[in-house]
Amino acid sequence: MLDVTGLRVTYRGRPPVRAVDGVDLTVDAGQVVGLVGESGCGKSTIARAICGLVKPAAGTVAFEGTPVTPLGLRRRPAALTRVQMVFQDPYASLHPRRPIGVQIGDGVRAAVARGAASSEPGAWLRRVGLDPDAARRHPHEFSGGQRQRIAIARALAARPDLLIGDEPISALDASTQAIVAALMRDLAVDSGAGLLFISHDLSVVRLIADRLVVMYRGRIVESGPAQEIWRDPQHPYTQALLAAVPVPDGSGRMPAPPVDDAGYPLEAVLR
Repeated sequence: MLDVTGLRVTYRGRPPVRAVDGVDLTVDAGQVVGLVGESGCGKSTIARAICGLVKPAAGTVAFEGTPVTPLGLRRRPAALTRVQMVFQDPYASLHPRRPIGVQIGDGVRAAVARGAASSEPGAWLRRVGLDPDAARRHPHEFSGGQRQRIAIARALAARPDLLIGDEPISALDASTQAIVAALMRDLAVDSGAGLLFISHDLSVVRLIADRLVVMYRGRIVESGPAQEIWRDPQHPYTQALLAAVPVPDGSGRMPAPPVDDAGYPLEAVLR
């Protein structure tokens, strides 16, 4: 469904910043791919390139064989509205002055333009666990977790074949993160869509992803089945990520950092 080949994205600067450096990535229909790595490693840049929000310096992005071209002033091609993204900040991704039902209606209209049957915004609110009557309310009347559910409903209303979650849980409290992540997986898989779920939290991604892709400094350093990587990570950076997951033993302590064969901390090895 999604085929990213040799993607490279460079931002202006002195010197220029190579945010993504030769990335290959695929997502199949009905598959959940978790893209993980520390902040600044290029995860969100990949998401924006897939949606046409940034222009690649090299490489290609294709959705079901159709090249994804950077957006300009023209309307997005109807075929590419089947790619939808849920953004990181639920307080910024919704228009503050428009009722949420109207905003979900934007997704409905995108689906209808492709020939899909019309639907009611309230039905999508119900699917994400909110009261359909809330369609008349504005974003400021909801909590962060509820706003992210609304953003998910808006994306799903466009009937996407590929849903991208760009750090969709990082702005939420810990008690809500796993719930929203599981909701995105269930709704995407039930509709037959592929899901690219981007996060720096490996412990959450492992619960929902079929396959993990690990990024470090703009490159993919490891990929494979999620449970296999969790049990037996091969790359030192993946090992470091797993070692950074807090241990729920009540002590508040972090596990000891991993070391290489010579006994040096992996942080030094990675530098």
